[in-house]
Amino acid sequence: MIPALNHLVDLVEEHLGAEPDVPALAAALGTTEYHLRRMFSSLAGMPLSEYVRRRRMTVAASDVVRGGDDLLSVAVRYGYGSTEAFGRAFRAVHGAAPRDVRRDGGPLRTQPQLRFRLTVEGSTPMDTRFADRPAFRLIGHATRVPLIHEGVNPHIREHVAALPPEAHVRLKALGDTDPAGLLQVCDDLAPDSAQGSELTYLHGVAVSAATPAPDDLDAIEVPAGTWAVFRSSGAFPDALQTTWAATASEWFPSNPWRLRPGPSIVAVLERATDFSTATSELWLPVEPA
Repeated sequence: MIPALNHLVDLVEEHLGAEPDVPALAAALGTTEYHLRRMFSSLAGMPLSEYVRRRRMTVAASDVVRGGDDLLSVAVRYGYGSTEAFGRAFRAVHGAAPRDVRRDGGPLRTQPQLRFRLTVEGSTPMDTRFADRPAFRLIGHATRVPLIHEGVNPHIREHVAALPPEAHVRLKALGDTDPAGLLQVCDDLAPDSAQGSELTYLHGVAVSAATPAPDDLDAIEVPAGTWAVFRSSGAFPDALQTTWAATASEWFPSNPWRLRPGPSIVAVLERATDFSTATSELWLPVEPA
């Protein structure tokens, strides 16, 4: 995975004026675009699209400052059809318009070229098992929320808190397959996993494919496949989020597996009354790399 990500960085540098052909690169490297984008976002701390924009504007800034070409020529060189579109992207990265930077020489914010390296520290024990599951269904109460990488997501908390106690009791009674218990499900997440991007959050349970979903509940169909299941214990949600991050930084680069499209599922096995601590399982859909 680490060499694949570095190939991707090299591809971006070679084609700063065009969109990188990620599907073709993924196929050549024997992986998938979905997994490549998810791993890039998780390890780089930004989506690939944002990295491409920052690198374009970093290199374009040199052309702007040198002043050899008019701004339209510079814009076209880096994939923009107008000085207006180029100016918006330039200002978003550098905080100043190209004309002002050409006149004043700055300010400029540089995005260095990324280079991925695997550092094995063993700081995060990975308690992992695999589960081969037939097709099943997730049913419950769903809503659209923005992605928040750290801390409690207030939108999810508000959604769950708005459900009456009898709704939780009803869901528990409906669940009839693994993962067991009340589940926290994230689906429709963009591969880049950008902070603030929208996803579908479902508070619900798993039922067999033969169990129909009640008309007043939302449903997510989950195809058959293999799941990597990671257990975490400690402060909630900190311990869970640390484990989630470690899957990208430590587990996937060290194991012959990759993510496949599908929901991520959190099953809370034990918890304190105030939910300050918990033991949970993170279910991620995987396939052999």
